Amino acid sequence: MRRTLIIALVLLPCLAEGQRLTDYVDPMIGTGGHGHVLLGANVPQGMVSAGPTQLETGWDWCSGYHYDGDSIVGFAQMHLSGTGRGDLGDIALMPTLQEVELSREGLASSYSHLREVARPGYYSVVLDRGNIRAEITATARVALYRFTFPRGSNNARVVIDLENATADERTGSRVYQLDEFTIAGFRESRGWAQRQQVYFYIQFSKPIHNWLSASPSSPYAQATFEVGPGETVLAKVALSPTNEMNARLNMAYELPAWDFEATRRQAEEAWEEELGRIKATFRTEREARIFYTGLYHFLVAPSLWQDITGDYMGSDGRVRHSADFTNYTTFSLWDTYRAAHPLSTLILRDRLTDYAETMLRMWEQDGELPVWHLVSNQTYCMVGCPAIPVLADLCLKGVEGFDVREAYEAMKGSLAKENRGLKWLNELGYVPYDVGEDKSVSKSLEYFLACWSVAQVAGMLGERDDSVRYSELSLGYKKMFDPETLFIRPLSKDGTRQSLEGFNPCHQTEDYTEGTPWQYTWLVPHDVRGLIDCFGSEQRFTERLDSLFLADDQLNPDANPDITGLIGQYAHGNEPSHHILYLYNYVGQPWKTAEKVRYVLDKLYDDKPDGLCGNEDVGQMSAWYILSALGLYQVQPCGGLYILGSPTVETAVIDLGEGKTLTIRTHGGSDKAIYVQEVRLNGKPYPYSYIRHQQLTEGAELDFLMGEKPSKWGTQPKHQP
Repeated sequence: MRRTLIIALVLLPCLAEGQRLTDYVDPMIGTGGHGHVLLGANVPQGMVSAGPTQLETGWDWCSGYHYDGDSIVGFAQMHLSGTGRGDLGDIALMPTLQEVELSREGLASSYSHLREVARPGYYSVVLDRGNIRAEITATARVALYRFTFPRGSNNARVVIDLENATADERTGSRVYQLDEFTIAGFRESRGWAQRQQVYFYIQFSKPIHNWLSASPSSPYAQATFEVGPGETVLAKVALSPTNEMNARLNMAYELPAWDFEATRRQAEEAWEEELGRIKATFRTEREARIFYTGLYHFLVAPSLWQDITGDYMGSDGRVRHSADFTNYTTFSLWDTYRAAHPLSTLILRDRLTDYAETMLRMWEQDGELPVWHLVSNQTYCMVGCPAIPVLADLCLKGVEGFDVREAYEAMKGSLAKENRGLKWLNELGYVPYDVGEDKSVSKSLEYFLACWSVAQVAGMLGERDDSVRYSELSLGYKKMFDPETLFIRPLSKDGTRQSLEGFNPCHQTEDYTEGTPWQYTWLVPHDVRGLIDCFGSEQRFTERLDSLFLADDQLNPDANPDITGLIGQYAHGNEPSHHILYLYNYVGQPWKTAEKVRYVLDKLYDDKPDGLCGNEDVGQMSAWYILSALGLYQVQPCGGLYILGSPTVETAVIDLGEGKTLTIRTHGGSDKAIYVQEVRLNGKPYPYSYIRHQQLTEGAELDFLMGEKPSKWGTQPKHQP
């Protein structure tokens, strides 16, 4: 313990003695605005994410909690973090000192932020009704509650609520008493996840004085207790995706004791260890808070979805078993393939084989790779085949422990399907707008970059014919580029362009997913040079790119609410824009990348509840910040070509595993000194405005020398990506 602290003090000279990385995490960041983040208690990538669910519902309550909410209806065991859809919020407990109406409104209690505490692995709040303090901590599969009742009563009770989740519909449930300390059951529901099943096993620290339940199938039950003034009732809630007995085993293995404070310390230590994968210093504490809270948000998911026995619920609805890999869920792939998964390949190298195996077993069970996977369900949310660039990235970066050939067949097989417009991709080379497929432009562009990703793996494996075929498919964006308007626009089945009548590039239409033509025209990260050629010259491309940030930011009234964080028509609050700032490096103007990246880092992220300009999207928004603060961003969908930007860290030491580290340092940086003057790799001048994954992961020292004026670094054609 003391040795770890000494190392931290050496690497983090700005820390006061005894201060920890968890001290920089504020879980309230992102609970306001449209951040939609989890507030509660969990450990990194745990199955349990226990926390408050509020009375209010709607888009800003996708996680169950929003900073502006007034009332809490219960404390549920699983919540999503930073999505655009509401689900989970299953199996809630609510303490009370009196009989209450068993409904959402009847259970609700007001509270005050002044009596709320949130830290990594711990949450507490005092409920106004009854002045009861509720505290939560957790292990990976078990939530531990401590309810403190201020006055004595023989009618203190904990309501078990299986009805009121975040947004889904209960389709079945059971809760029953096993003995005077124990209850168990399950909840089935239908929502975003169409076939959700969660089993639970609950033990109380005090004997149940009276068990109140209309029937085992009733969505409500109440356990009453005799308590003295200031006395506590603890509750352990273990979850399982497979059955109640496994939930019991999960509890027996992970949390056999009743020591709340020890469990809380262990949860915080788990967070301290994971946050320590990047030990960074900054010029200001504000930057440190944003960075480490972002890393905290990034580490919430993907989340564990497997019992301690190795059992898990497969995507086909059958109980499966694995002793060879850990099964995960909550893969928000359309969002996370862009930055969160590339970041994982740098700092979570010990998890990558499990990610690959999880996705390949989904392929085996579903016949296609996941699109947006949630608790054993293929939700089909969003467009494209976003697992393909993630899996291809792992193949190309040499991750071991899974069958690359099987991954290759899974990628090809997923693209060979006929659903979601893929039939037209394989017949015409794009998805037309006049065949009943909405989002035709977005689907096409996402499929093109997926095809490019498969082509790279095919090339690596020596599959020349496939490499050529998928490479040619990936160039379909050229057919859709309109030289008259300089936008990528919809094509019909016969290849004619959609009429310009009523066309407004600042408006979202049914042809674009959560975006406008201004934003989607740049979604060719796999072939930026080819996109430049579509514009006719680098100058014309650059002028158009400049215009993106000056365009009218007024969207149509019915535009998707996810299109936020606007700078002109650049929308940082949503993922299709995230690579665009780095495109200036491709035309020898890295100083423009620096200016715009620094603006976003400083203005569109904050250390307040309303600290995110869009919803977190399961770590993607934060992963963009983390990589950009380190001075890196992977524009290409896979393969590890990182574009260099304008780092804000003073020093960052990344643990690469196997005794290797990546050290990034800036020299002379400030709020004005944002321009790279020179880069040194392992002490030698490095003139390129990009760097490859292998150069970093073999162990490296990367130094950025900063200045207040643009330099000639990265401007020569031979030094551009």
